[in-house]
Order: sequence, then structure tokens, then C-alpha cells
Amino acid sequence: MDTTLRDGAQALGVTFSLQDKISIAERLDRLCFDYIEGGYPGSNPKDHEFFNVAAKLRITNSQVVPFGSTRRKDLSAENDRVLNVLLDTGAKTIVLFGKSWLLHVKNVLGTTSEENLRMIYDSVHYLREAGREVIFDAEHYFDGFKADPKYALKTVKAAEDAGARVIVLCDTNGGTLTSNVEDIVSKTVSNLSVKVGVHCHNDSGLAVANTLMAVKGGATHVHGTINGFGERCGNADLCQVIPALKFKMGLDVLGTGDTSKRRVKELTSLSRYVYALMNMPPSPHQPYVGPGAFSHKAGMHVDAILKSPGAYEHLDPALVGNERHLLISELSGRSGIVQIASKLGLQIDESKDKVERVLQRVKQLESEGYHLENADATLYLLFLKALGRMVEPFKVKRWQILTVKDTEAKVNAKVTVEVNGKEYEEAGEGVGPVHSIDVALRKSLLRSFPQLERVRLINYKVSVVDSVTGTASSVRVLIEFRDNGHSWATTSVSQNITVASETALTEGYIYWLLTQPVSEQAANKK
Repeated sequence: MDTTLRDGAQALGVTFSLQDKISIAERLDRLCFDYIEGGYPGSNPKDHEFFNVAAKLRITNSQVVPFGSTRRKDLSAENDRVLNVLLDTGAKTIVLFGKSWLLHVKNVLGTTSEENLRMIYDSVHYLREAGREVIFDAEHYFDGFKADPKYALKTVKAAEDAGARVIVLCDTNGGTLTSNVEDIVSKTVSNLSVKVGVHCHNDSGLAVANTLMAVKGGATHVHGTINGFGERCGNADLCQVIPALKFKMGLDVLGTGDTSKRRVKELTSLSRYVYALMNMPPSPHQPYVGPGAFSHKAGMHVDAILKSPGAYEHLDPALVGNERHLLISELSGRSGIVQIASKLGLQIDESKDKVERVLQRVKQLESEGYHLENADATLYLLFLKALGRMVEPFKVKRWQILTVKDTEAKVNAKVTVEVNGKEYEEAGEGVGPVHSIDVALRKSLLRSFPQLERVRLINYKVSVVDSVTGTASSVRVLIEFRDNGHSWATTSVSQNITVASETALTEGYIYWLLTQPVSEQAANKK
């Protein structure tokens, strides 16, 4: 059961719109999750509206289920508003949570142990009498079991006796150690005849491990969220749990056989889709699905990977829809340089001195503060120079910038470029030095390369390389470009931010002109 739309929405910095919830639910349905927990309809208008439209969604493989609490103390189930709101959703299955830790029963609910058991039984029974299946979440079960195992067992037995289909043991505080989880789950399973599930929070960094150990202890129903989003430190990350169950423990998840493999292969795209809706970048070091999960930088590692992928990869990245990345840096080796060049469409013989020249240049640039991992265009031009194949379509001969501040700042730039022996000078005005020089540069280049009109800057970042020298410190500029869906990036380092920016801008346009298909260049000239 995925609980991203309920537990995930409780994470710091996360807010789902109604459309976000609909989009995620439809995407989860494609992977055939058994249950999609859609929210707590008795708590807020958005979740209430979500269940109003849920029946109309294009969801055919999964059940969308609501979440709510047992009846209030000293009130009949029939007269409890939350229970009736849950029924009003029309959902065939309802997730109901109740207390299993006496600390909560007495100090939070302010009731007796006996009344709490009646609250659980009455609520589950009321929903069952209405023809609904019930998944009972035993909140704080592990803490409750450690404090009073007999009472904790009584709470889940009450839910079972009332007709709950699944009893979910919740590590709500996320503080239980892995060995305790397996032991408590196995003891609980031996006392119940219905399916047992697990719901783990990550406050001790153990949510995924605890979930897997719960399965080992006998749990067959698993809760979690995409990317581990959730209250406080989050929930068990299903993007880690699912492949671990599938490939490490040999269990069926999201179907069986080739169907299961095909669905699990969509985990990386699902993970990044949810990040995108949350306006968050993917976590680079997230296991299995992160952009850096199968990235290799050290020369010895890369060499070994190329000979035998299993030497430094616990899993074929393609199984979860991810891919291997060989990174270039001062730690790179000859084999890595050859493979990275090949990926860029360039062929280098590993035995030749050109590889060594590239290596030495990379090491020099990294020592100056460059990060080449994400700057594919700068890297491509570096390889061309090492191969002696660099033919610049234009050169920036000179530029100047004038900034005047009276009531407001005005920035003007002049740029002179040389194309085929002819010089073109243009002026540009912008909100700052980098903007103004880009305006002037583009105007100069468009006279010879009108196709550059399509190129857009989509990102511009500046980082201080070393702050020891204060405002005289070197800065690293990263610029990303895009044209018709294709994107590329350049980087440059200088103590002068404008110099670094001009270099990165120039390299971005040079890269585009050099890599445009020959047929397209001919058409543009016509």
C-alpha cells in the first residue's frame, strides 16, 4: 500500500494540490499497487474533495482507500462523524487507525484500556456491518508491545475479532531497532489468523531495514511512500523496499514474473515524477533510483566496472529503470576517460597519449575549482581540444561592460565577435553584467548564425570556490541551455564573475553550433 498522498503530504515542505493527488494516484495505478491511500477525508476539504472525484479517475488496477480514526471515546460508532465520512467516500476498503500503546490511551485519549478496546472493536465492526473491508493500523504498536505486550496484543485481537482483514503493526515513532521489529512481528503473527502488515517511520534511519525485517518476521502487507516522504524524518521508501523485496528476498511484488519486472523497472521514473510534482530535485544519493546510485568516479572503480559490472554494483541499474554514470574528475582513470568520450560520441584509443592529456587537463581544472560532472558541453569541448579537432565557429575578440548607478542601475555591454575573418560588434542592455553581455553576444552571433535564436538559457548558478580571499574569491559558474527539448551545460571558473560567465556562455553557443546536424546547418544557411 502506497501512502504518499496521506503520509507523504505530512512531510516538511510538501503540499499537494488536488490535481497533484490525482496525477500521482493515476501514476501509482499504472504500477498496480494494491492500495493507494488517498488521504484523511474527515480532516480537510482537499482530501474530502479528492474522494469525491476518486470514483471518476482512470484507476483500474488499484483500490483508492481513505484513512481515519476509531470512534471517539464514550460515543457510539453510528454517531461518530469520522466513521460516517469514511463510509460516505464509497470506498470498498477503509484504513482505520487505533491506539495500541497504553501511554497514548491514558495520556492522549484520556480514556481507559477497556474503553480503547471497545473503540477499536466497535469501529471495525460498524464498518464491516456496512459491507466494507477494513485494514486496521495499530498505531504505536511496537512501543506499545515493548511497554505491555499483553495489552498490545489485545488491541489487535479486538480488531481481528471485529472482522479486520489486515492488521498493520506501526512503528509510528520510528524508534524501534531492526532486531526488535522481527521479534515483535513474528510473535504477533503467531497470535493472529489474519494478514499482518507493517508501517515504519524513519526517525532512526531504519524504516527500510525495519520493513524488510518485518516481512522476514511474517508480515505480508507493506506500507510506504514514494521517495520516503512523510512526517518528521519520513516513512519507508517504497523505491527501496520494492526492489529489495523483489531482487534481494525473491518475493513477488507488483505482480509476478515478467509483469512484475516491467513494473519494477518504472520505479526510477515514478520517483522522479513525484519529485517534479513537489518542485524538488531528485535526491542524488537515494538508493536504487537516485541519479548518483550507480555513478562511479574513482579510476579503479570505473576500470573494474567496465570489466565486470558486479564488481562495484549490487544490482543492474536497468532493473529499476536507472542507468550507470561514469563521472569525470581528478580521480578518473584511463578507462573512464575512454568510456566517457564514447558516450559523448567521440572515440579515443586508450593506449594513446591523448588520453593522458585529457586526464592531466581534467586534474588541472579540478584543482582550480571546476566540477565537470554536470557540464557535458564543457567536457565535450575539452575532448575536442585534446584530439586536435577543435574548430571554433567564432571567437570573442573583445567585450566591455559599463554599469552606471544613479536612481537605478543601468548596465550596457559591447561585444565583438569574429566569424570567418569578419568582425561584428553589437551592444546590449541588461539587468546586470551577465545579462547585458549575453544580449550583446547573441546579437553579434545572430548576424552569422540566425538559428541560435532557438537557444534558451534555462539555468544560471554561481558558487564560491574558496571564500578565504573574500570578495576576491574564485567563483564557479554553471549555465544550462536548451533547444527543442535538448539541453546541455557549461562551466567556468574565475576570480571575475563576468569572465567566468562570458566563457561559459561562449562555450555553450560553440557546443551547440558544433553539434548541430550538418543537414540542419545547411538548411539554416539557406
